[in-house]
Amino acid sequence: MRVLAISSDRSKRGVLYPDTPASRRQEAYAAAFGDLDIIGFSQIGDASPYSREGLSVYPTNSSSRFFYGIDALRIAKTLSRPDVVSVQDPFEAGFVAWLIARRFRVPLHVQVHTDFLSPEYTKLSLLNRARVMIAGFILHRAARIRVVSPRVKESIEKRYALRVPITVLPIFVNIEAMRVGLSDHALAARFSRFTSKFLVVARLEHEKNVLMALLAFANSAPRDTCLVIVGSGNEREALENHANKLNVGDRVFFEGEKDATPYYTLADLVLVSSLYEGYGIVIVEALAAGKPVLSTDVGIAREAGAILATEEHFADALAEWFKSGPREGTLKGYPYENFEEYVRSYCDDIEACPHTKSGLAHILPPSRGE
Repeated sequence: MRVLAISSDRSKRGVLYPDTPASRRQEAYAAAFGDLDIIGFSQIGDASPYSREGLSVYPTNSSSRFFYGIDALRIAKTLSRPDVVSVQDPFEAGFVAWLIARRFRVPLHVQVHTDFLSPEYTKLSLLNRARVMIAGFILHRAARIRVVSPRVKESIEKRYALRVPITVLPIFVNIEAMRVGLSDHALAARFSRFTSKFLVVARLEHEKNVLMALLAFANSAPRDTCLVIVGSGNEREALENHANKLNVGDRVFFEGEKDATPYYTLADLVLVSSLYEGYGIVIVEALAAGKPVLSTDVGIAREAGAILATEEHFADALAEWFKSGPREGTLKGYPYENFEEYVRSYCDDIEACPHTKSGLAHILPPSRGE
């Protein structure tokens, strides 16, 4: 089978760059499919095309993000006809993928990685509200849909009257590596003066709501505790200023974007304060590492075994943890035994996209009254 994937992941650990975790996953998919082409949204100078056995990655190298779609369509015209087009999200990339699937007259496989029907998602920006409208259009034209959590599946089923399979396939997490852990003696020495260490692993952006975790820490944590924040983003400077205003700047540490594994080993409690999540990799990683997680009710938090708290009661829940909260975390319901099982499940879902006229009908506009 030949699969063409459209990706909007521009991170340095993403598919645009060889030898990254995401790239290695794509290599495994390519080995299962036989041929996998990936068109990745990128700007000039971001990345270069590369190929491995069965895998070919084509950055759009666009002069602006407004040209991602046009450049992706241009590249698609130069590639061999795929059997299926798969897309990472049902938004801008999803619309481009639908156009490409129509051109080749092949089924469209749509993946949904975020809880875009959460009210908090639409509150975030006008762009997000537009994306919800685009998603409705694209999902009605998919031959098959993959979502990363039961929460996302339920929200889509409630909102749309779809007649195609929706498969729940969580994101793969190397839980064995988390269970083994990674000790860093220098890191442990830096924080040895604190009796309890709290950890946030997140992009420092509005939807991750890190300010709430910071406020809860300032209100409920004793002086001999610290908060370690791993991640980067546009809100870092504002969060640093807040920490100083709250008189906890000497106990809050901004580590930047780093491998979180040794920080899980260090932590006593992991805080997840997100407004919404499609899945919640940090929740799974932390619980797999044996660390308790205090989280808002987002993504996989409830099913995985996190301690749940609303935004209004997050600080109270943190205070309660000091009194009687669990000192160990247990991951519940993780579906994959190993990476190979995940790859097979992922590829099976794409390969199940219909190759008949009924499958092709999904890429065309629905009939009147549908």
